[in-house]
Amino acid sequence: MRAFCMEIPTKIYFGRKTWRQALEKEKSILGGRVLVVTTGGSLRRLGYIEELETMLKGLEEEVCFYDKVSPNPELAEIKEAVTLGKECGAASVIGFGGGSAIDAAKAAAAGLVCGEPIDSYYFNGNEPKASLPVIAIPTTAGTGSELSKGAIISDAKSQLKKGIRGTNLYPKAAIVDSYFTEHIPFKVTMETGFDAFAHAIESFISVKASQFSEMLSLEAVRLTGDNLRRLMDNLDDIKARENMSYASMIMGINLGNTGTALPHRLQYPVGAVTGTGHGAGLLALYPAWLGIEYKHSAGKMDRVASILSGKDCHGEEESLGEFMKFIEKLSVRQNLKDLGINEDMIGCLAQRVSGNMKNDPAFREADVIQKIYRQSYQA
Repeated sequence: MRAFCMEIPTKIYFGRKTWRQALEKEKSILGGRVLVVTTGGSLRRLGYIEELETMLKGLEEEVCFYDKVSPNPELAEIKEAVTLGKECGAASVIGFGGGSAIDAAKAAAAGLVCGEPIDSYYFNGNEPKASLPVIAIPTTAGTGSELSKGAIISDAKSQLKKGIRGTNLYPKAAIVDSYFTEHIPFKVTMETGFDAFAHAIESFISVKASQFSEMLSLEAVRLTGDNLRRLMDNLDDIKARENMSYASMIMGINLGNTGTALPHRLQYPVGAVTGTGHGAGLLALYPAWLGIEYKHSAGKMDRVASILSGKDCHGEEESLGEFMKFIEKLSVRQNLKDLGINEDMIGCLAQRVSGNMKNDPAFREADVIQKIYRQSYQA
């Protein structure tokens, strides 16, 4: 058995309609003045923000809201949230929303106490040495950001999308309550759910994978495969919503320990240039990546395809066929051209790919980044 180390420093609360009790139990984290970082929009229209504000005030907390987070959170937005947090004297931060809001909350919490401007962590890759305590409350099922040590941020001026990372960015508590996911429309449900599925495959083939992470990966493959199909037929399936929140959560554990593979690295430049969502970018890149990855991780890819399809899969044609059936059934996939990429942009995109690409066994293949981008352009 291989030796391994797993780090899960975040306290996890999981369960439908348990968020109020969880916040009560974590009152000591809040410290009297709370900055809530969120996307606003549909969360406000659905009454979720009002519910959260009422709950926090019932706990005798003073609350200020930063509700301008974009689907790809911008560096400028992080700076605005930091300024607001300083003005209101925030002692803690709550990230309330999808992965964008939670990533923005983690970055802002670091920016509120670190001596250096947030730019130094973003552009220079410095690791934040401190952070205000963060409570993460996801309202989508896919990103796993509530349990990861990274904050993925975009910068419109430089057209970059990259991570601020470090152990101090782990939230102190994650409250995973599928109640908040029950009104997500079809397209967002499928795209965010595919992100959880992608985390499962990529953490499974990762060179950092361990026996424990592999167990979580395969469970997430099963859960996302079964429950995304259920949600295709019935978006009001509450149990499927809860199962997807659970799958996303356990993949958050893997994100902090095994990392992801090439599709995530390649999506960041696409998202920065086009402003499209993370799940949409992954869906555009996945067919090409799967075909290349199979040559380097055949045994593991067969195993994932078998769980996904419910039958024994052997060989490239059969396994890749099952992956494509699943992707096509989601009915939301576009190629890179559809997302707004011009073919002459591919070389520039490839130059902007960053992060630990050696985590992917396929990275040893020559020109693999260009291959994936080019095959994803019109496919």
